[in-house]
Amino acid sequence: MSPTPRVHSLEGFSMIAPGIYLRDSREQGQGSDTSPNVILIFAWMGAQLRYLRNYTNTYTKLYPNASQIVVRSNPDTFWSKISTIQRRLVPVIEALEALHCLPSSKSSSAQKRPRILTHVFSNGGSLQLTCLGHMLQQKYGSVFAQRSLTSALILDSCPTIVDLNTVKIVFSAMVQNPIIRPIILTFISTVYFIRHCLSLLFGKRMTLVSNIHIDMRNPRVLPWMGLHTPRLYLFSRKDKSSPWQEVMHHAKTAKELGMDVRCELFEESDHVSHMRIEPERYWSSVQEVWAVAISKEKREQIISQTPPDQQYYRSFL
Repeated sequence: MSPTPRVHSLEGFSMIAPGIYLRDSREQGQGSDTSPNVILIFAWMGAQLRYLRNYTNTYTKLYPNASQIVVRSNPDTFWSKISTIQRRLVPVIEALEALHCLPSSKSSSAQKRPRILTHVFSNGGSLQLTCLGHMLQQKYGSVFAQRSLTSALILDSCPTIVDLNTVKIVFSAMVQNPIIRPIILTFISTVYFIRHCLSLLFGKRMTLVSNIHIDMRNPRVLPWMGLHTPRLYLFSRKDKSSPWQEVMHHAKTAKELGMDVRCELFEESDHVSHMRIEPERYWSSVQEVWAVAISKEKREQIISQTPPDQQYYRSFL
């Protein structure tokens, strides 16, 4: 059997920066009143494009008029400096501005109110998302302080507590060569130890890795989100890289903090493989959580159009 050919691009996408891909669908029209305008995808660490196409192609079928931004996660992200990660993510902010999700340099406020569906995979994708969130909060936090956009957050196989053992498990699965694997793991252990010592010495985080699961508890992990943003956790008992107990605990904590949380616990799928094993259940869950976001938008519109003296009574309906 011949090996599967390596895919170097995503169909219908253009690469706007190394590891960042954009499918700009604005010329195709606004789409339906219930579709997202933008789908933001944060891939798992080392994800190959041929696997990501399974998600981008399905999203294109479900929401054909939605623009998509795909952010890949390189293996070196885990030991990169925060400033390095932020520099790589600048094109994502520029794309969001161009898609009118954020205020542009020519406007003090967002030009329209888009709908954003965010799909994050594993701790590698969570790291990219939280780093982007810190950047956006610093630049646009005040703009979204008093309002939020229609949005939903899909968390596939994440987040969990990231320590040296977790990182070694992930890299062990990525590196198949039995000769190279121990060399890579030794290097990772050394880098992790040095980073930890530097963090203790200088009293600040050298990377965002250790705080991923804490940052992901923030209702405004991205500035347009809030307590109203529905969250869908997708995880499996068979996942060794992201233990289901930790993901479940994170979901429970988020719910206790007042967030709108839903969970789908799979039984037989490996790490970030839930869609491949049970595609109908997977995508049905995604569509359902987006439908919840839309229903909240419509309810908010009804309340905003209701005279103030009637809003008290309508809140009980």
